[in-house]
Amino acid sequence: MAAIELSSFGLDRPESGDDVVVPFTLERLDSRGRVVRLGSALDAILTRHNYPAPVARLLGEAVVLAALIGSSLKFEGRFILQTQTDGPINLIVVDLDAPDGLRGYARFDADAVMTAVARGETAPGQLLGKGHLAMTVDQGPHTERYQGIVALDGGTLEDVAHTYFQQSEQIPTLVRLAVAEHSVRGEHGPRWRAGGVLVQFLPPHGQVNLPDLPGDGDFGNPETADPYYVEDDNWTTTRALLSTVGDDELADPEVSAERLLFRLFHETGVRVFPPVALEERCTCSAERIEAMLRDNFTAEERAEMVVSGEIEVVCEFCSADYHFHPHEFDEHRGH
Repeated sequence: MAAIELSSFGLDRPESGDDVVVPFTLERLDSRGRVVRLGSALDAILTRHNYPAPVARLLGEAVVLAALIGSSLKFEGRFILQTQTDGPINLIVVDLDAPDGLRGYARFDADAVMTAVARGETAPGQLLGKGHLAMTVDQGPHTERYQGIVALDGGTLEDVAHTYFQQSEQIPTLVRLAVAEHSVRGEHGPRWRAGGVLVQFLPPHGQVNLPDLPGDGDFGNPETADPYYVEDDNWTTTRALLSTVGDDELADPEVSAERLLFRLFHETGVRVFPPVALEERCTCSAERIEAMLRDNFTAEERAEMVVSGEIEVVCEFCSADYHFHPHEFDEHRGH
């Protein structure tokens, strides 16, 4: 199905609902982007481990960011977003198993999170602390991995996404992320939801000059120019319109991706492409874990893992429980 223009008289097709990526273009503003809406897929990821609310909210933002960035990559493989920091939430890992499978996991210091909540220090930068965020593209065993690394220094995931695009692609880019809990009639507790928008300025070649980036590729240089504030009327308009969206709209179950885009850009025109469905899906399996144990550990190391005559492995993402007899690996080596 081709892209369609959202009519000034309303929406022109059924709205896409939850757990989707909806690509769009703003042709008169020389911009394009994607909207992500997550409902039950995100709720499954966040409720499986019973995370404290501040942890769940930050992991939810990471899942949305991974979906926004990873969904643009045309390949079979994985897009991996990972933070490693010194804050109360010291590790976040999100996998996008292209094109549509999402899973995520957060590791945190429960006492430190409780202390942060008691002090009211639950902003993303306070929970993450200092460290780095890595984005990895893995297209399989026969291709070279690509990895971009950005410093985390007390900012939000939106901030670090802007830095990533400034460093790696030098494309003016804006990202908005929002995660919230919503009550559902007839259910005992609220459910997690999220939304996000990524928009990039891509004018015809040669029509705009981005600021030079001093430092000869030294992305740690604090004097590096910021290409997000290009002095172009179209990009200025795009930024101004996107700035009007609130967190409540991004996560509102009644506001679809198409309706959100219509609210933001109907005066300038917006074309939307068919939605791409997303789902919560773990890639773990008994075969993969058996191969990992066989290939990455020696017989002595596996022997140290044995408890009550077997090796137990629990997937950090989906909590699936796998059991192996240590002699299985000896038998495999003998064939």
